[in-house]
Amino acid sequence: QVQLVESGGGLVQAGGSLRLSCVASTRTFSSYAMGWFRQAPGNEREFIAAINWSGFNTYYADSVKGRFTISRDNAKSTVYLQMNSLKPEETAVYYCAAGSRRGGDYSSFEKYDHWGQGTQVTASS
Repeated sequence: QVQLVESGGGLVQAGGSLRLSCVASTRTFSSYAMGWFRQAPGNEREFIAAINWSGFNTYYADSVKGRFTISRDNAKSTVYLQMNSLKPEETAVYYCAAGSRRGGDYSSFEKYDHWGQGTQVTASS
């Protein structure tokens, strides 16, 4: 069972930046696609960004393109999400996810087998 632990969340003013990290407890981290999702109170969980096993391919929701950057360090079994120009409406719990299936839709929940517990991000206005 792969365990994912997110960190880096917190309180930031609107327009500010945060960098989230997610460490995976697996020796085969490089075989997993990784994704970031978020869920605000009363809303469904939504896709934010994903990265393939090598880091060569990245995918973003339209709402975060140009502001968020996903990256990974396979040597550290860690995936990152750099978030710039945060908006109050992006206040949510942010989750990372790992998926071992090749191909498929990186924005779909079905691609991912393992989920972290989440980290709270609050952007105040």
